[in-house]
Amino acid sequence: MKKVTKIDVASAKLPNRKIRTACYVRVSTDSDEQLNSFDAQVLHYTDFISSNPDWEFVGIYSDSGISGTKKEIRPEFLQMLADCEARKIDFIITKSISRFARNTTDCLEIIRRFTELGIGVLFEKENINTLTTDSELMLSILSVLASSESTSISKNNKWSIENRFKNGTYKLASPPYGYDWNGEILVPNKEQSQIVKRIFSEALSGSGTAEIARGLNADGIPTQRNGRWCSTTIRGILRNEKVTGNVLLQKTYTDDNFNRHINYGEQDQYYMENCHEAIISNTDFEAVQKLVIQRAKEKGNFGEREKYQKRYLFTSRIVCNECGSHFKRKICTKNRNEKYIAWSCATHIENKEACHMLLIKEEHVKNAFMIMLTKLRLYHNQILIPLLEELKKLDSDGGVARIQELNKQITELHEQEQVITGLMSKGYLEPALFMEQKGILQTELENLKIEKQAVIDCSEGDRKIIVETEKLLHYLKKTESIPKQFDEDLFAKLVDKIIVFSKTEIGFQLKSSLCLKETIER
Repeated sequence: MKKVTKIDVASAKLPNRKIRTACYVRVSTDSDEQLNSFDAQVLHYTDFISSNPDWEFVGIYSDSGISGTKKEIRPEFLQMLADCEARKIDFIITKSISRFARNTTDCLEIIRRFTELGIGVLFEKENINTLTTDSELMLSILSVLASSESTSISKNNKWSIENRFKNGTYKLASPPYGYDWNGEILVPNKEQSQIVKRIFSEALSGSGTAEIARGLNADGIPTQRNGRWCSTTIRGILRNEKVTGNVLLQKTYTDDNFNRHINYGEQDQYYMENCHEAIISNTDFEAVQKLVIQRAKEKGNFGEREKYQKRYLFTSRIVCNECGSHFKRKICTKNRNEKYIAWSCATHIENKEACHMLLIKEEHVKNAFMIMLTKLRLYHNQILIPLLEELKKLDSDGGVARIQELNKQITELHEQEQVITGLMSKGYLEPALFMEQKGILQTELENLKIEKQAVIDCSEGDRKIIVETEKLLHYLKKTESIPKQFDEDLFAKLVDKIIVFSKTEIGFQLKSSLCLKETIER
């Protein structure tokens, strides 16, 4: 009889050499408390790895003061991935899933790639070794929870930024073409501001954006990033209200999956006037806007929103993982007379060097959805029920405790307000000092109430995920079989968006927050 023995990678020796083991640590802020935690993690894992005789310590990869929502903004993390691809590492140890990746898609994508390379990751807090058979399921559940936590933090940050929008204290992250930042406000750049005036002058004289771009390139004038001018760049300058000294805030926004979108009214916007010195007058700016709209009408193009909104089922639902752009519908021809529908990245259509993602056939997307749905129905008890239980626990533990704490602080401030009112009425407190202290208390009260509402809003977002998960689970339990043909209504009911990872792999981001990958044909 054959004998089979399981070998645990964490304690196994590779042939003729030790396991090359590394560690990844990260803290998301530069506060003293977080930096102390960061130093402690580095020291702990250095000793932990070095003390194991079967391991060869290859180093610590550490990112300090960096958010973990996207892997692209963590340099040490990216270096670790590169070293793994170069086969310099056999095993990685990290504190927890939330330290490794706060984005579900990133986490699963990286772990799957590591598994292909034979590289294991040990998440110490969750006690998960990714080379074990049940790691994929546990990672799917725990990554969703980490992503949910990150979404909650993101919403609090958005609340802080929106408050600065409202009171006019928000500072622009980077100056547009034509301006420099002097540390306080935007000031016109002497050379670039003349180019902005030239662009508007030529537009007012009837020149199109392509013609203006050709003229600038012919004169050897570089763009802000020392590149070549194109129609899109010119159009961006012509439609940027900052050249008039005014600022429209929140033109774009980030969704719960940390993807950026143009704001077509989904979020509030704020218009700040006379923020800095104007390069172009309001009269000339408005005249150019009318010309731009007129030219669009003549070409039959009324803007992305009006042209594409809800025209097709997949419109605004397919997102490129490489550049973040949405996919556009195309009619393609095969063998001269055979036509088929495909979807292509908007950035790739305009500039193939800027994004290399290839188009995908609509038929293949529909087939992949049906396969994903079939798998989900077979394994919904193992995936959705544990996820639902953890989400409910997270919802009840986190939001309620914070609201209770805020209610306690609000009550204490009300009591302090009553005390100083009593002291003033008895003559123990000067009226001027009383008004000053009361103003401070009222400001603190208002901030606490705003934060309380933000926590409530975040909890509502978590509950929305719970409701969507329950709906999905209910559907899968009651249905006897998956439809044989693609059902548009069912797709719209279950799927939030489609993420295109490569020419052969897409992911269905469900409204329950799970992202399930499927392979597609070419």
